[in-house]
Amino acid sequence: MPVITCIDDLKHIYKRKTPKMFYDYCESGSYTEQTFRDNSSDFSKIRLRQRVARDLSDRTTDSVMIGRKVAMPVALAPVGSCGMQAPDGEIKAARAAAAFGVPFTLSTMSICSIEDVAAYSPDPFWFQLYVMRDEDFVDTIIERARAAKCSALVLTLDLQVLGQRHKDLKNGLSSPPKLTLPNMIDMAMRPEWALGMLGTPRRTFRNIVGHAKGVTDIANLMSWTNEQFDPKLDWSKVRRIRDQWGGKLILKGVMDPDDALMALDVGADALVVSNHGGRQLDGALSSIRMLPQIVRAVGEKTEVYMDGGIRTGQDIMKALALGAKGCLIGKAWLYGLGAMGEAGVTAAIEILRNELDVSMALTGTRNVRDIGPQVLMNPPAPGK
Repeated sequence: MPVITCIDDLKHIYKRKTPKMFYDYCESGSYTEQTFRDNSSDFSKIRLRQRVARDLSDRTTDSVMIGRKVAMPVALAPVGSCGMQAPDGEIKAARAAAAFGVPFTLSTMSICSIEDVAAYSPDPFWFQLYVMRDEDFVDTIIERARAAKCSALVLTLDLQVLGQRHKDLKNGLSSPPKLTLPNMIDMAMRPEWALGMLGTPRRTFRNIVGHAKGVTDIANLMSWTNEQFDPKLDWSKVRRIRDQWGGKLILKGVMDPDDALMALDVGADALVVSNHGGRQLDGALSSIRMLPQIVRAVGEKTEVYMDGGIRTGQDIMKALALGAKGCLIGKAWLYGLGAMGEAGVTAAIEILRNELDVSMALTGTRNVRDIGPQVLMNPPAPGK
């Protein structure tokens, strides 16, 4: 086993162990992938301010996200088809997050169902909702999340239509993968993954199959999914879902101050500055570039989180310094999952916290809640 010191180490193992279509699903954006690349590269333009001769004892990364104490202000973002990156992936990630003390978010498009994860996770988790045309399905899945005691509903706003991701189309992405000759050769070259998948019954979208009208197998699942994202999702529907849910509501996919004000108006407990990992509107600004504008518009009135491009603890620190109250990480924990299962997710979270802790020390910061613009040398001009 190689010595693992950073998220990139997990990524290299993940690439070797995971079938190409699922690796590409993780590592791709829409169209030219400009926004996908900028999400990460824009962090490198922000510099930290080193301070010395400070008392660095008793440092803490403990914080609070929507009223819940967390070991650091980070949540695991929802990832579709996660259970195809590693067998029972969502269960393993939820267990790792609970043991560490950070929230896990289950995607509507997960392989393991809400009930699967609830049966194995020792802590309540967040549930991410895509709004579908089938209102009965939406109503039912909200009630299923409530029955599972999910502690927050994360409503994704930026997937009314799908941005085109060239690699997914060329790879014929599906869950489970179609048994074409290239796919079978690819899977045979990854025996650990293949044997793990043979050993679990969870290989398709279990939140949907058997729950949505007419969806009983993979054939009608794919056509149902492609037709179901609701192009009529508007703020009135968001209000209806808020009222039906009645619990903590996080709105994900906000990239404009005016939309942030609308999110505040409908009563969001938190919002996530997010461009869907650069997988929707190519050419949009990175999340870290838009964060300061949105914090300035609503940051004192609701909790602002961000996701997109976070690969290090330094990235988390930069986001907190620009006003975020927390970050959602996606690819970082997915690399760990594909590389080493539950232990890999734990390793990814530990790497990020250790990097955050050291960066706090070297900027003279003892409490994560004290991170602000004072730790930066060159705060970026917001939205420019």
